[in-house]
Amino acid sequence: MFKEKLKELLAKKDGKRAVINEKTQEMRKLLSNEEATEDDLKKAKVLRSDIDKAEDEVRSLEDDIKLYRAAEKGTPAPDGGHKKNKRSSETEAEEKRAFNAYLHQEHRDGATGITSPDVAPTIPESILYNPENEVKSVTDLAQLVTQFQATTASGKYPIVKRATARMNSVAELAKNPDLAKPQFEEVDWKVQTYRGAIPLSQESIDDSAIDLTALVANNANEQKVNTTNFAIAGVLKSFTAKTIAGESVDDIKHILNVDLDPAYNKTIVASQSFYQYLDTLKDKNGQYLLHEPITDGSPRMLLGVPVTVVEDELLGAAGEAHAFIGDLARAVLYANRKDIQVRWVDDNIYGQYLQAVVRFDTKAADTNAGYFVTYNAAGK
Repeated sequence: MFKEKLKELLAKKDGKRAVINEKTQEMRKLLSNEEATEDDLKKAKVLRSDIDKAEDEVRSLEDDIKLYRAAEKGTPAPDGGHKKNKRSSETEAEEKRAFNAYLHQEHRDGATGITSPDVAPTIPESILYNPENEVKSVTDLAQLVTQFQATTASGKYPIVKRATARMNSVAELAKNPDLAKPQFEEVDWKVQTYRGAIPLSQESIDDSAIDLTALVANNANEQKVNTTNFAIAGVLKSFTAKTIAGESVDDIKHILNVDLDPAYNKTIVASQSFYQYLDTLKDKNGQYLLHEPITDGSPRMLLGVPVTVVEDELLGAAGEAHAFIGDLARAVLYANRKDIQVRWVDDNIYGQYLQAVVRFDTKAADTNAGYFVTYNAAGK
C-alpha cells in the first residue's frame, strides 16, 4: 500500500517538475526578447503565476512523500512543514535580471504610491546612488516558537501534556498493569490573511539606477516580520501576569526555579526597558549577572537562560519594562499557511503594483509554559 502510494506521489512530483521546467524556459524566452509585445509580457506574467502554483504543489507533494516514507519504515514522522526549495543563485539572478528588465521596458497608460521624487536618491544625474539601510535589529520571533505548515484554512493541533503518572511495582510473572494513557490538548487555529500593495510609477522604474524589485521586496519582507512579531507578542501578553520589583534577581529566580516546571526549555524575551533592568543586576560581589555573547550569533545569558531583546512597543508602550519568561516553543503555536509571497501585478496606472501576502495564525499552546512579567522599580 505504502509503495503504491509513494510511486503515485513521486510520479506526480516528476510531472509537476517537468511542467515547471517547461514553463520556466518559455517565460525566459519571452522576457529575453527585446522586441517583446504587450501580449508576450502578459503571457510571461501568467507563466510566472503558473510556476509559483506548481512549485507550491511540489512542496506539498514532498511533505506527503516524507510522511509515507516514515510510515513505511515505522519511524516517527518528520516535523511538519516544508522548507522552501532553494534554487541555484545563478537561476535566481537570471530570473531577477529578466524580471527587472521587464519592469524597465514595460509601458502603460496616473494613484498614489511610490513616484519619482520618492526614489530620487536612486535616480542618477551624473553619478549613481545606492541607499544605505537604516540600522535596526529586529528579532524574528516566529523562528523561536512551534511552527508547522498548515495545509487548510483552519484546524486543530494536538498538544501532548507532560506525563505525571508513574509505573507500579509488579511481582515476577504477574500480569502487567495498565499504563496511564497520554493526555492531549487540542489547540484550535484559523488562518488570517495579511496583505497590501505598493504602487510604483513607471517613471521611477525607468529612471532608477538600482534594482527596485529587490529594494521594495526586501522592505515588504521586513514588514512581514513586524506583522508576525506583533501577532506573537499578542499571545505572549495573554499569559499569566507577574510583577517584580526592586533591584534583586530573586523574583526572576523564583519564576525560573519554582513557578515553571523544570522540564521546560526556558528563555527570556525582554523589552528594551526590561533588558536595561536585567543589564544592571549584580551579584553579592558586585559582578554583573547578564553575560554578553561570547561569539557572534550566540545569545546573551542570564542565570544560564538565553535573553532575546525586542522593542518596548512590541510588549507594551515606550518606557515600560515587560518580558515573557518561559518556554517559547511550548507556549506559542504558529500555523503557517503561506509565507510571504511578493509579486508584481497589473493595474490601470502608468506603473506597477507590488503585492505582498502572508497567511498565518498564532495561538497559545501550553498556558503553563510561561509568564508575562512586568518590572516596577521600588517605590514607583
